Amino acid sequence: MNLSEHPTIALIGPGAIGTTVAAALHEVGHTPTLCGRTARDRLDLRHDGGHIVVPGPVHTDPAGVHTPFDLVFVAVKSTQVAATAPWLAALCSEQTVVCVLQNGVEQQAMFAPYLAGRPVLPSVVWFPAQREPDNAVWLRRAARLTLPDVPQNKVVQAVLSGSRCAVDIAADFTSVAWRKLLVNAVAGLMVLTGRRSGMYTRTDITGLALAYLHECLAVARAEGANLGDEVAQQIVDGFQRSPADLGTSILADRQAGNPLEWDCRNGVIQRYGRAHGIPTPISELLVPLLAAASDGPG
Repeated sequence: MNLSEHPTIALIGPGAIGTTVAAALHEVGHTPTLCGRTARDRLDLRHDGGHIVVPGPVHTDPAGVHTPFDLVFVAVKSTQVAATAPWLAALCSEQTVVCVLQNGVEQQAMFAPYLAGRPVLPSVVWFPAQREPDNAVWLRRAARLTLPDVPQNKVVQAVLSGSRCAVDIAADFTSVAWRKLLVNAVAGLMVLTGRRSGMYTRTDITGLALAYLHECLAVARAEGANLGDEVAQQIVDGFQRSPADLGTSILADRQAGNPLEWDCRNGVIQRYGRAHGIPTPISELLVPLLAAASDGPG
């Protein structure tokens, strides 16, 4: 069998990001096997051009999997990585390509313990998708993934070729991943205000966001990212151009009372800053507040 033509595909975590990728695969004839915590008979994706239904079911028991897959997408949050261990054991062989659709720059390190040293293909997700009250997912802009320039990306490129989810290959993946992390990091301010993208048009929030982003840039550069000072303003400009009601997954989790991805999005700046001896005064304030909002007590 030619892996690039007819690979078997599974997807762990059919949330907003997972549903978007599953719908893109389904439209081009690569419907994945769906694996998650909650049994469902279908996934629903809404976009500007209409509505896509991805047939289920969503499987909830890894013990029901008897054959490994060629390609596994993992679309769970960093707070849910350990829970994927039974699924990864059931779905993966030594030849399986595991593509992680997750925030942060530590995807490989987070999943390595569950894959016995086998390669992990990280990605950068560049699209806003949000869960709606009726459990459908609303894709608010065109979907795009960025992958590193490694051999494992070939199968992902092949299955998403011609789909509504574009795939870019980055020779300097480190810089791309850190740039996206900066977007996620400054979006953490939404949690502390309970507000959406419209708040970044305030001059006081603009000033705070820029100061925080310059702090993040210093850490990113120490980690090998090639990012100029102009990136901070570009990121703030992006929030200011966004619809005022555009949220972020960490805000949605806060509003739902779920654990927050504070460590992989914001704590990482504080941790790496300390490791490099870089002062991160805004992180020293922001991270404890996000951690307490996530984990309590109280």
